[in-house]
Amino acid sequence: QVQLVESGGGLVQAGGSLRLSCAASGSIFSINAMGWYRQAPGKQRELVAAITSGGTPNYADSVKGRFTISRDNAKNTVYLQMNSLKSEDTAVYYCNANIVSYTRWVPYDYWGQGTQVTVSS
Repeated sequence: QVQLVESGGGLVQAGGSLRLSCAASGSIFSINAMGWYRQAPGKQRELVAAITSGGTPNYADSVKGRFTISRDNAKNTVYLQMNSLKSEDTAVYYCNANIVSYTRWVPYDYWGQGTQVTVSS
């Protein structure tokens, strides 16, 4: 069984910062890409940022220059540092990881439970 547990969401004023964390645990053989998605009310879930196992990041245009994704492979953890937050960043943020587990043995996308980020203007 594999689990992704997120932390770090909350309420922040516009212009402020938050740092999200997501730790993967369980019967993990290897982790490929990890990333963050978000879903605002009435909107589809969208990719915010992703990072390869080698550390190459990719960002949505809307967050470039403000958000930074990173990972600690030794801890099976991915982070999202969010600076200069705007009201339009308000959403539920979901962690995603493509993982090969000891029980499945093929790459599979796992999701966290989501963490609310609210930016007040």
